Amino acid sequence: MSNDPFRTADVALGVECALPPGYAARRVAGGGRTSRLSGVLLIVCLSAGAWQFGQGFYIHAKAQLAQYLIAGAWDKTLAGRHAVKPWPWADTWPVARLQAPGQTLYVLAGADGRAIAFGPGHMHGTPLPGMPGNSVIGGHRDTHFAFLRDLKSGDEFTVQLADGTLHRFAVSDARVVDKSDVQIARNHGATRLTLVTCWPFDAIRAGGPQRYVVTATAVGDT
Repeated sequence: MSNDPFRTADVALGVECALPPGYAARRVAGGGRTSRLSGVLLIVCLSAGAWQFGQGFYIHAKAQLAQYLIAGAWDKTLAGRHAVKPWPWADTWPVARLQAPGQTLYVLAGADGRAIAFGPGHMHGTPLPGMPGNSVIGGHRDTHFAFLRDLKSGDEFTVQLADGTLHRFAVSDARVVDKSDVQIARNHGATRLTLVTCWPFDAIRAGGPQRYVVTATAVGDT
């Protein structure tokens, strides 16, 4: 039997040859109903696929557009304004700009679901990047933080704060932890960034029981 999924006649013949005698005749007699049902199922599957594709495209488009609007708010922040909202109804604002290999991302205040839909979010209660202690930033694995999977030990990136200062970091560790592991947010030890996203990266649904955590230690200011 052919393994080619497009040779449907060969596949159907192989299946029918393995079934009890009389099945093929019954199938022919009910062929009209089977054909109509197959057509309906095909339309449903295609519609579901189109909806899923549309949802995925919408999420990525929203993430990219938001970063452009947030960039404008960040320029105003660097000019001396405080807590500049990227759009009038926003309940967050940019607090830092992260530049990694091939990436420029604006970090928003707050790491809840509403904030990280538009960009990486800085967890309230942790210091800003470059300040003493552990600064925690969360982001979605399929948009802004997709690049985390490619980071290697020693890779460097910079973070700019609202006063214009730049802080350099180098990746020191990457690991998978349980989502209930609060140790990753503890504010102790060296000045560092803790970047958190969902795991695995290729999961069909986000929000599983595990998180991918990248730790980057401060290596000096520029």
